Amino acid sequence: VCLCFRDVPSVDILVWSELPTGAGLGSSAAYAVCVAAALLTVCGAISCPLKEGESTARWTEEELTLINSWAFQGERVIHGNPSGVDNAVGTWGGALRYQSGKITPLKRVPMLRILLTNTKVPRSTKVLVAGVKQKILKFPAIMNPVLDSIDAISQECQSVLEAMPANPSPEYYPVLEELFDINQHHLNVIGVGHPSLDRLCRVTASHGLHSKLTGAGGGGCGITLLRPDTSPLAVEAAKRDLCACGFECWETNIGAPGVTLHSSSSLNAEVLHALSES
Repeated sequence: VCLCFRDVPSVDILVWSELPTGAGLGSSAAYAVCVAAALLTVCGAISCPLKEGESTARWTEEELTLINSWAFQGERVIHGNPSGVDNAVGTWGGALRYQSGKITPLKRVPMLRILLTNTKVPRSTKVLVAGVKQKILKFPAIMNPVLDSIDAISQECQSVLEAMPANPSPEYYPVLEELFDINQHHLNVIGVGHPSLDRLCRVTASHGLHSKLTGAGGGGCGITLLRPDTSPLAVEAAKRDLCACGFECWETNIGAPGVTLHSSSSLNAEVLHALSES
């Protein structure tokens, strides 16, 4: 509605991204959130929070809610019936809990280092979801307890993540690693695993690291938890072995801030070059 009350200027939008598309990483939501924030700022529906001398700034809670609502409409155009999780986490950042359609941002979660690996195996979320439903209908007494256990893993993980910022003890990492392993086995049981993901887990395990699939499964991506004291040599060796499997691998973080306005002076040379080439 806000766009109807103002003259909207003509704008050119340049987009640059390092996110692989179609890999279950929420690239479409990241795009929708950024475009929504940019257009709402240009038309004056939200403020320009960047003050002189600042390199980055974020919008108010109310403005983030507006950005998220428009980004969700963009996701509906792209996906038809999205959950709203990807655009919500792209807007607010950090971590959130999704249960029965309700999205709750988690307060005070730590930044975790991970390896993000793309197996490059294409998959269909629709087909995978249908397969899980079929298994539940065929073996309800077997499958429902597995789903209950996956829910319990999520709750245990949430408790650990919320406890970590106040007490950054290394003892939390073995717990998270064990939860990764149990969760991955459960996901194989419900039918969303894949030989490429099994291989990913074996390769990282050979370097003392713990991995699980992320996204829909059936290929796509996996994440590997890196402890603060993980040896850089172990990380490099794992990355080398994963790339030798034909996978793509990046070292990154989860729990980062959401949509942010950057001054052009804060962007690195690679981004500035990519945008100038567009």
